[in-house]
Amino acid sequence: MLKRILTAIVLIPVFILLVLKLSPKAFCLFTAIIVLWAAWEWSFLMGVKQLKYSFIYPVILLFLLIGSMWLYIPGIIIGSFVWWLLALLLVIFYPKFTHTWSKSITIRGLMGWMVLIPCWLAINFIRNIPESGVYILLFLFVLIWGADSGAYFAGKLWGKTKIAPEVSPGKTWEGLAGALVVTLIITVATLYWVQASHRLWLFACLITIVTVLFSVVGDLFESMLKRNEGLKDSGRLIPGHGGILDRIDSLTAAAPVFLFSTDLMQKIFS
Repeated sequence: MLKRILTAIVLIPVFILLVLKLSPKAFCLFTAIIVLWAAWEWSFLMGVKQLKYSFIYPVILLFLLIGSMWLYIPGIIIGSFVWWLLALLLVIFYPKFTHTWSKSITIRGLMGWMVLIPCWLAINFIRNIPESGVYILLFLFVLIWGADSGAYFAGKLWGKTKIAPEVSPGKTWEGLAGALVVTLIITVATLYWVQASHRLWLFACLITIVTVLFSVVGDLFESMLKRNEGLKDSGRLIPGHGGILDRIDSLTAAAPVFLFSTDLMQKIFS
């Protein structure tokens, strides 16, 4: 717990500063580095055992990231939404249907593309929205951080009913309730602070709920792959938190879904 708190105290202000100060191109490069590191960790979720082969996957992903910028981004995001609905079904029915993917490096590699590429595109698309993009993106990050913290502490204090015990025994419905309560408080406080029209409050709260629910799907999906490979964490880069994937798993599902709300978010933060 102490490591988690100290790491968050150091990293969150640094990350916020980078979001605020980096140019769009520099931020695009910065997030690409994070995603490529996550891709390296994903190679172990694919079943890659030898370190010398683990770098192949991020190299391939690098070319896919570059190529994705010239594709039809709305189509990719819509495809991502469909993908996460499928991922939800895989989590719900786990360990059924594992024979279709659990031993296939190729299928798990394709899963990684669907997880990482739309998230990277969504984050940079939001960041580049004129005038309000930085603040909309920070709002998304604060929602994810708030959801993770609310779920963690509510789960520790009151958690009894497991959401998906076969996938992640630590995730509970009480923790999910804590995540929703915390993020709705954040949303209402933000709406009040920016003096958003009261007509937008209900829609903003609904967006928050949907975003948080999908963030849980992202978390559970990565947990499912780690369980399949017998891993506790995706890596050891961040003290008390595990690897990069362990920190962005919620964001991978939440960011593409949240992107659908950017028109409303622009009205709120304008």
